[in-house]
Amino acid sequence: MLGFYFHLKKTTKRILYGLLLFLFALTLSTSRAPTQLEEVINRGELRVITLMGSTTYFQNAKGEGGFEYWLASAFAEYLGVELRMTPRESVSGAIIAIGGPLGDMAAAGLTVTPQRQKALRFSEPYYEVTQKLIYRNGSRRPRDIEDLAGGQLLVIPQSSHSERLEDLKNDEYPSLEWREASGLEMLDLMAMVDSGEVEYAIVDSISFQVDRGIYPRARGAFDISEPQPIAWAFPRHGDDSLVEAANRFLEGYEASGELDRLKKRSLIQTNEFNFAGSQLFMKRVSSRLPDYQEMFQEVAQKYGIEWQLLAAIAYQESHWDHKATSPTGVRGLMMLTLPTAKEMGIKNRLDPRQSLDGGTRYFLQTKSRIPDDITEPDRTWFAMAGYNIGLGHLEDARVLTERAGSNPHLWNDVKEFLPLLQQKKYYSTVKYGYARGYEPVSYVRNVRHFRTILNWHTLDEKRRLERENRLELPNSSDWNTGSMLSL
Repeated sequence: MLGFYFHLKKTTKRILYGLLLFLFALTLSTSRAPTQLEEVINRGELRVITLMGSTTYFQNAKGEGGFEYWLASAFAEYLGVELRMTPRESVSGAIIAIGGPLGDMAAAGLTVTPQRQKALRFSEPYYEVTQKLIYRNGSRRPRDIEDLAGGQLLVIPQSSHSERLEDLKNDEYPSLEWREASGLEMLDLMAMVDSGEVEYAIVDSISFQVDRGIYPRARGAFDISEPQPIAWAFPRHGDDSLVEAANRFLEGYEASGELDRLKKRSLIQTNEFNFAGSQLFMKRVSSRLPDYQEMFQEVAQKYGIEWQLLAAIAYQESHWDHKATSPTGVRGLMMLTLPTAKEMGIKNRLDPRQSLDGGTRYFLQTKSRIPDDITEPDRTWFAMAGYNIGLGHLEDARVLTERAGSNPHLWNDVKEFLPLLQQKKYYSTVKYGYARGYEPVSYVRNVRHFRTILNWHTLDEKRRLERENRLELPNSSDWNTGSMLSL
């Protein structure tokens, strides 16, 4: 039954669940206080505490995102209410806010630990992590806890990691020492290990998996824990109605396969462009590009933009699938948000020509807002980054670039500082705050790569047609199968 529920249309689900809640409410006595679930339903809003991070919650040009955000959004939809996410500055700050005016619950990638269970209720877990000790590549790799003697180990205070170290110290390693630093997140720890600022740190295995491409010198040494459950946290006071509703939702969401699909979309690192990605792109140049090429050329000519660049952006957005839909609700060939589509006058985001036309105008609008003293080709690269992450976050990166004495007008300089927007010590000093800064860097790199391949493809096609016009068959020496993949 629950699996069937997750395949209904959104409107149908809201009506069905609202009707069930109404009938349930009719059977209740009006003299007693409402349950926690009833309070959420009556309010029409689920209030959720979270933490900023690539695996939890973030904001960019396409709206809000992150695994915890998308999962909480599905729960709010299941309840038939709106969602309000409130990020806190630290793990301790998030835990304290649970059950207060800002948070009916927390969706923050929290590990279920014995210590936390004394103060909080937890839902059924929806994935597991191990605690991973990381070190800097090039230094000696520690093999076990005893190898950490004399080294500098850094962890986040009041985290499951510090709890685990306390257990290890009390049970087996009385000489184990570490340092706790407030105001840091796991990505900050990876950056500090990558730079050599600290020797060792502990992060969750999921965070390491998702973010290791950003700091490649931060390597995994070994796990200091068995797999531990990650779950939503609820206040200990009050009744169990909301946590029971969460468990029913999670059970159905997992049974429907949606939970597994969400994990694959959001908990896997995809920012590195590799040989396999090039191969897939070349395959789709043959299988999908012919369906859209004429349209790319017509729209590009209409707006005075190179069609290969436009096609490369469209591929990065949707892999040339005009029916594509992301977890955040962006849709279509150019993956437009609903507000952007409305702003551009697009009525049907799944119509490829409407999507391409609207996306092109939005890209050019973004480009027109880039400061006039940024010239080509950097102007185009900045516009791509702004199209991906938003101009506010891009401006923050330019501020960091200028502070460091680099040139905020050059993409090659600014792209070095965009990933710093994921570290609290940097994003807390700029206007628009946290952003997944590695994404626009990968976005621009990939689009430029696709565009180069398309330019070579166009040249090869032109040469092929010239050969056919001369009525000559190509010799084997004319073929260069590696010419595109070796760029």
